[in-house]
Amino acid sequence: MSKAAEYQESYANSVQVRVSVWDFFLAFGVVHQESPDIVDIENTHGIYLSPQQAKALWNLLGQNIAQYEQTFGTLAIEPHPHPVPVPSGPVH
Repeated sequence: MSKAAEYQESYANSVQVRVSVWDFFLAFGVVHQESPDIVDIENTHGIYLSPQQAKALWNLLGQNIAQYEQTFGTLAIEPHPHPVPVPSGPVH
């Protein structure tokens, strides 16, 4: 496997998903919390996946999370004290 000349890596602590009959759209970004009441999400990458690739990714992530938890312990998902706003809009 080779990397394209424009390949880059970055960090994301937010992912938003939009679904249509044709594809899944994942918007990756970084959450900035300016104050307890102000949360800003700066989206940095958008990726379209076919439904088949989305399911393959889901399976792959599930296997890797299971291996991670077997090695390092169970991951706890803590409820966020201030809900992150979910953008509303049309489904593509």
